This record gives sequence, C-alpha cells and structure tokens, in this order.
Amino acid sequence: MSKSIVTFLSIGLAIGAIAATPLAARAADTVMVGGAPMYPTKNIVENAVNSKDHTTLVAAVKAAGLVDTLESKGPFTVFAPTNEAFAKLPAGTVDTLLKPENKPMLVNILTYHVVSGNYTAADLMKMVKAGGGKAMLKSVEGEPLTITENGTRLFVSGEKSGVAEVTIADVKQSNGVIHVISSVILPN
Repeated sequence: MSKSIVTFLSIGLAIGAIAATPLAARAADTVMVGGAPMYPTKNIVENAVNSKDHTTLVAAVKAAGLVDTLESKGPFTVFAPTNEAFAKLPAGTVDTLLKPENKPMLVNILTYHVVSGNYTAADLMKMVKAGGGKAMLKSVEGEPLTITENGTRLFVSGEKSGVAEVTIADVKQSNGVIHVISSVILPN
C-alpha cells in the first residue's frame, strides 16, 4: 500500500473514532422510561411525551401551560410522578385539577416537583450525607422538598404529602435531569 493511502485510511479512522465517541457516550446516557428511550440530547418535554408511564404528567403540564418553561434552557431537576402515582390520589382529583378554573392549583403542584439546577442522584446522596441524613431543596413553587436516603434508595418528601421513592434516577436531559418518582408530592 502506498504511503498516501495509509495516511488517508489513518485519517479516516481517526475522524470516524472522534465522530463515534459522542454518539457512544450519548447512547450510554440514554435510559428507557415508560417503554421509550429518553435521549440526553432532547429536553424534558421532548422526552416525557414519549413515556407511556407519564401521560398524566404530560397532560397536566400542557393544561398548566408549563410546556415552554420545561422546554427552556434550565437546568431543571424534575421529580416526575408516573401515571400510577397520580392514580394514588383520591378519585376525581386529576380530572378536577385539569379543569381550567383550577390551573393555579395545578401549576403549584407541578412546580413543586421541579427544582432549579441539575441534581444527579450522586449529588443528592452527597447532600443528604452532608446534611446528616437529609437535604432540603427549594422547589420552583417556593416550598422546600426534603431528600432522604436508605442505602442506595432516594426519597423525596413534600410538606403535606408523605414520601415518594425515586424509582428511576438520572434520566439526563439537554436541560436538566428527571428522577421518576412513585407518588405525587403536594405543597401546603
């Protein structure tokens, strides 16, 4: 083989390796939620609309007029209740909240599940350990959320609502991170 062909092939392989690395890294960060891949290159809304486990949350975000906010730069940490979490609420609660006249209450509940900043599970664990067993985060709604841990499991508590377990952590987004939770948390 001539020297120019070897050089051309070497450059081609090097470029291919460089181009493939970001894709491989992105693929490693892709998490399946609700039967759909959650791509770290997409924003919170772009990913959430594909999760069959979050149809109630997506409907609520749309009804509350929060789509533009959750598509913005952020970063945000979202504690995302599943459809099953919403189903734990008293019968008729979700239908009532989705009515236009209840939009302010719906906005308060949804923004209580959002924190400004990008907090991974490792970040939250460090904060809990530094806080002697709990960490406090201020929600976008304004009231605090309490984060605790039990071994490797994280829990989020609201002022009024009890405790939600983080069932899927670190679902990376282009504008933050989602942690899927087992219950809806309610502000005062």
